[in-house]
Amino acid sequence: MVKFDEQAILENGAYIYAMRQEIEAIADTVCGKGFDNILFTASGGSLAMMQPFDYMISATSGLNVQSQVSAELLTTGNSHLTDRTIVFMASKSGDTRETVEAARYVKEKGATVISVLGVEGSPLGGLSDHTVIYKDGRPQEYVLYMLVGRILYNMGYFDDYVQFADELKNLPAALVSVGKESDGKAREYAMKYKDDPYQIWIGSGNLWGPTYSFAMCVLEESQWLRTKSVTSPEFFHGTIELVEKGVCVALNMTEGQTRVLDERVKNFVQEHTDDFTVFDTADYQLPGISRKFRWLLSPVVINAVLSRVSKNFEEIRNHSLDIRRYYRKLEY
Repeated sequence: MVKFDEQAILENGAYIYAMRQEIEAIADTVCGKGFDNILFTASGGSLAMMQPFDYMISATSGLNVQSQVSAELLTTGNSHLTDRTIVFMASKSGDTRETVEAARYVKEKGATVISVLGVEGSPLGGLSDHTVIYKDGRPQEYVLYMLVGRILYNMGYFDDYVQFADELKNLPAALVSVGKESDGKAREYAMKYKDDPYQIWIGSGNLWGPTYSFAMCVLEESQWLRTKSVTSPEFFHGTIELVEKGVCVALNMTEGQTRVLDERVKNFVQEHTDDFTVFDTADYQLPGISRKFRWLLSPVVINAVLSRVSKNFEEIRNHSLDIRRYYRKLEY
């Protein structure tokens, strides 16, 4: 397996899980203070990473929640934003321009800012009321499972949270297992479509964020491959007309509530193209994780699978995932 460090995955996961008490204390503090609504805002892949948690809150509770790209928030504002809003933000570098400016904007409104960051001492960290620094820890979602899960528990919407959080200790090893089990299929995909002129990627529910992020941040930004991402329900309202023999289509299937929408796509596409790949989170074992929690973890499971696709693309295409032509290279 190319670029697969099992020990690093285990150690990085353990690093984040060791902060469980600190993370839960943040959730307890904001719940004790009280809030009216929740806003997720960031830029690019950082906002996409938080999308499953917007979905998690919407699917399991009566809490008011929104997501908004930071640049749009700065342009249009948000009439729901008050001093009783919890704002979740994320940035690996902590200095993404639009995200930092959005933090200033929401702080002016009196909102409480919780940031998930990759580095200490960043501008975004300095503007935040609470921060969790994951450094090299992965996945970043690990932090949000505990933050959001604890808030839902405190608000009476997630009675099984303590069991869920206890079992999260097993997540790094489970993701190692997923990585190993998925690598053969991932490499086969990368080999077959390394020079494909166009790929369609489809997902739904709590896998829309990971699907969109993989298409945009990996295939487009990091590999310069022309890609279309679309949700499973929206696929039938436009993109469906582009499917024919020779067109590459990939479907990420969740174990969550919208799986029936993914199955509808699967049933149609497999009849109309010979270049169809399904990445189904249900195909992978998650040792130490109860079945009732599997749907919540579909996003990190699919990310473990797609990581193997991206690493194999990088090696097979001899195109580093770190190369950029424009992003953070030019002013725009």
